[in-house]
Amino acid sequence: MAPLFPSAGHRTPTEAEASLLLTSRENKWLKKFRAALRGTGPEPGGPVAVEGPKLVLEGVRDGREVEALLVSDAGEPMLDEILRAARSSDFGIPLTRIFRTSDKLFATVAGTESPQGVAALFRPPEWALQDLLRGYATKQGAYRGASPLVVVLVGVQDPGNAGTIVRSAEAFGATGAVAARGTADPWSPKAVRASAGSALRLPILRGLSLPVLLAQLKVAGLKIYASVSHAVNDSPASPDLREPCAICIGSEGAGLPAEVLKTADGALAVPMAGEVESLNAGVAAAVMLYEAARQRRT
Repeated sequence: MAPLFPSAGHRTPTEAEASLLLTSRENKWLKKFRAALRGTGPEPGGPVAVEGPKLVLEGVRDGREVEALLVSDAGEPMLDEILRAARSSDFGIPLTRIFRTSDKLFATVAGTESPQGVAALFRPPEWALQDLLRGYATKQGAYRGASPLVVVLVGVQDPGNAGTIVRSAEAFGATGAVAARGTADPWSPKAVRASAGSALRLPILRGLSLPVLLAQLKVAGLKIYASVSHAVNDSPASPDLREPCAICIGSEGAGLPAEVLKTADGALAVPMAGEVESLNAGVAAAVMLYEAARQRRT
């Protein structure tokens, strides 16, 4: 590791050189990274923890505000590129919040089995329901989606599935996602990794009461569709998903609660052959969101 502050000459140290060196696992910042990277999601107002150089770089490029950046020896080759991206963003990264540590200490805070030596704590985006209805602004300034398409996660327990659903939602043009109360947090470290960064871009609401959420979606004029494992006799085989709508995805084992099935305007099922009874929640959501995108393209 290079010296923290070069002693020769009087030049101003670079950003990388001026970063603070953390040498004790009891350091308050290492403790904060450890809790965030190994947790199940941020508390209200808490930071979103992201691990891995690619995801951190994408978050900075997408304009997310960095609360703190941690880099070890293994991550040094990516540091300059991350800092260049930060200088081009609206927020940058304060020198006092750029930390360096050893690979050994980084491994004690990392949430992955093979750490790559880069992690960041991002300030959480602040979204409202209106943001989910209109979609987020692209880098070109245009809002995605002419008609609201919201995916609602109800009781999805696996953060990997939650992240996959958010990734599919962005890929197929959804305007937002909601994780109802009792669902894995889409801003947990594992979910963010599974989303490949989509969780930092797509408008997301977390922890909403299901009755309140369903009422808000109805008031906003969205049709509510319940995902089910088999087609329902009185539901159209292919509902019109071009209109403003919300697609509800249930838990991997129990499916959707009766409250959603009773409130829903219709049901969505993926036709399956053979003896397969159901699909993984992430896979089912991707297929349904693809169908919505296909209809909307026509």
